[in-house]
Amino acid sequence: MTRVIGALVIRALRRASAAVTAPRLAVALLAVALPALLLSSVNAAAQPRAQLSAAQAADQTLTWTADDSMTAYKSAPESATAGPATIVFENSAATGNTSGMTHTLTFDTSTPGYNHDVSLNIIASPFDADGGRHVAQVNLTPGKYRYHCVIPGHGQMTGELVVTEGGGEDTTAPQVSAQVAGDQDANGDYVGAATVTVSASDTESGVDTVEYALDGGSFAAYSAPVSVNQVGARTVTFRATDKAGNTSAVGSVEFTVVAPQGEDTTAPTVTGKVTGEQNAAGHYVGAATVTVTASDTGSGVDTVEYSLDGQPFAAYTAPLAVSQPGARTVTFRATDKAGNTSAVGSVEFTVAAPQGGDTTPPQVSAQLSGDQDSAGNYVGAATVMISVSDTGSGVATVEYSLDGGAYVEYPSPVSVNKAGAHTLSYRATDRAGNTSPVATLRFTVVAPEEDTTLPQVSAAITGTQDWAWNYVGSATVKLTASDVGSGLDKVEYSLDGQPFAAYTKPLSVDQPGAHTLSYRASDKAGNMSVGTARFMIVEAGGE
Repeated sequence: MTRVIGALVIRALRRASAAVTAPRLAVALLAVALPALLLSSVNAAAQPRAQLSAAQAADQTLTWTADDSMTAYKSAPESATAGPATIVFENSAATGNTSGMTHTLTFDTSTPGYNHDVSLNIIASPFDADGGRHVAQVNLTPGKYRYHCVIPGHGQMTGELVVTEGGGEDTTAPQVSAQVAGDQDANGDYVGAATVTVSASDTESGVDTVEYALDGGSFAAYSAPVSVNQVGARTVTFRATDKAGNTSAVGSVEFTVVAPQGEDTTAPTVTGKVTGEQNAAGHYVGAATVTVTASDTGSGVDTVEYSLDGQPFAAYTAPLAVSQPGARTVTFRATDKAGNTSAVGSVEFTVAAPQGGDTTPPQVSAQLSGDQDSAGNYVGAATVMISVSDTGSGVATVEYSLDGGAYVEYPSPVSVNKAGAHTLSYRATDRAGNTSPVATLRFTVVAPEEDTTLPQVSAAITGTQDWAWNYVGSATVKLTASDVGSGLDKVEYSLDGQPFAAYTKPLSVDQPGAHTLSYRASDKAGNMSVGTARFMIVEAGGE
């Protein structure tokens, strides 16, 4: 009997959905059948409101509401505690339903990954016998429930209810540990490589993220065992966070990786060569080029580095042109894949300016930019852009010094965000060795007023839709974000419960089924806005 009534109701609902110009007539046609289906669709634990006694009412009440929207419930709970619960579903004029549209609150009992132990299916209309407000009793278990509206064309009305263990809010951090595996020698060191496996568990809200850091570096997401093959003493730290936001204490494992015995214990061979036009004194006129060559017959060359005139070592990727006149020293070294590093080599040479050439120093200037207050102070940060030109031999180097510090190379505009008075000195040298007089800028940076305004973020979904507003074949989601305070820091998204990822371009989704896209935007002051978009994709050519 229930199946017959249900079939009749769904058939009537399809007709009502097609006849969108007369919703009130469709609701009137269903008024007789809806109460019978309601009584038969709710599970044994759910009862009509008239039959609920005070003794039967659950301690927690979960309320859903609906209005004229066919794409989302007006309001819905996101979490609950395991155990008895009173479910309230209201779809009435009081909740914003002015068209008489019928909605259902149906718990999914078939999609993998969700709890299937509550068979709730409440149908509500502003014109039904209860005025669109229905109450049922259920018993929830820990996990996640998916709910949706089964009215044709309302497929985007869907959401998730996360149920945690009873006993109150989850304040217990996850348990996290790590194991190191690999071939070990007699000293317990790992030969060639060590693999670190991190395990985390949480008996309440569940594990949300697991992270690790190698040798004091930044934490990164842990998704698979970490292989560490660089020779030497190593430390892997790790932590886990649950869905309630509790983060474990940081754990760590320490171990040593050694090169395989009898394999590569020989350092690479590295040499340097200087080329260029030379004068009678052997000096290089205008510029000298230093080429570094390294080889290794064992594990192979891993890195090559160089240092000019005692500066910190940097990666060597191409021949080095040195044009600043004067005595110069380039040192270099190489490391192989087994961790063996060569002795430091060096070449010394002198660069001379071309005869009868350039004796005029470069022209150099600087400009400040940034938001200023009424006193002319820069709010939050000031940016210094240095401009230089040379009509003779050409610019060789541009340098600056901040607040009396050592001169460093100027590669791009300098941002100064530390509050206080600042002095920036700058100079330039051309290829003939002429250096400009030192010029100076003085300015003050003040801290901005605290930003407590959330960024604005929204999602737009585009694609071909069928008569039920489902997207056919695929849908494209575009996120838009802005911030009038400290400025946007990042925009992220999560599709169907996956970890959040950086949003860089519109997202194309072509997997058939119901989808939930969560998104969020953060400003530079740490304020975050979140949102959710739900949509349904059906296969092209499907009904």
